[in-house]
Amino acid sequence: MEVYRIRETMTRTPRFREKVFTEGERIYCEGKGAVSGESYAARFAAKEAVFKALKTGWRGNLSWQDVEVTLTELGAPEIMLSGKAAELFAASGANRIHVSLSHTSQHAIAQIILERV
Repeated sequence: MEVYRIRETMTRTPRFREKVFTEGERIYCEGKGAVSGESYAARFAAKEAVFKALKTGWRGNLSWQDVEVTLTELGAPEIMLSGKAAELFAASGANRIHVSLSHTSQHAIAQIILERV
């Protein structure tokens, strides 16, 4: 994900931020100050990766808000699912989600692995 695209979209369409990101994600990203765009882009990439791992893409009554990137007590990212995304995850047979996020000033990337233990 190109960071500038997320920054430009948020500037051009202020409602985008509220439509795509949960309140917790917005609080976290805004707390990053000048580099908030990088954090938003990484979370957007994670949401897209979850949709793809669930084999749906962004369709089937999924909401961007059904996927939330939170942090563990140690600061590692984790994925919380709700709504239709949680239903699809349960139906997949997986019971664990692994997430990796990385970003620079120009690009953000996320990798999602669904695991059945």
